[in-house]
Amino acid sequence: MLAPQDTDRRLNSPPLQGRGRGWGLSANVIAQLYERAAEMRRNPTEPEKRVWRILSNSQLAGRKFRRQAVLPPFIADFFCPSEALIVEVDGDTHDDAKDRQRDVLLLTRGHRTVRVTNLDVMTNIEGVAHVIAAAFTEGTALAASPHPNPSPEGEGLER
Repeated sequence: MLAPQDTDRRLNSPPLQGRGRGWGLSANVIAQLYERAAEMRRNPTEPEKRVWRILSNSQLAGRKFRRQAVLPPFIADFFCPSEALIVEVDGDTHDDAKDRQRDVLLLTRGHRTVRVTNLDVMTNIEGVAHVIAAAFTEGTALAASPHPNPSPEGEGLER
């Protein structure tokens, strides 16, 4: 008998089958993204470790963050679901044009991105914390916006 994850990865399934997740990516590609994210969590860079120290355990303004969160087809360095906020720690190898395209695509999905450099993290972690905290008040949180598919009136209410 196959586990649910194995059933989702069958090669004979229709291309977009997968319970609506993944933005049209195959189950195998999504599994690879999660494996890569787990590897990145096990081996963070020094700047990522320092940022995680200020974001973990809801230390920054009481907001919960995830490390190396999978947002297909991307992996975000840090993600706050309640604020739909992504924090990216950029090193020397980042491509500004690709980063802008990625940010625009994620913005169309309702996710805002804050980018900080490795140099800023290593020399001014308090300033980085201030920039991230300021992003909470900029723009509206995803949770505050109306759901695109609201439930029928009265559904789910106790009688």
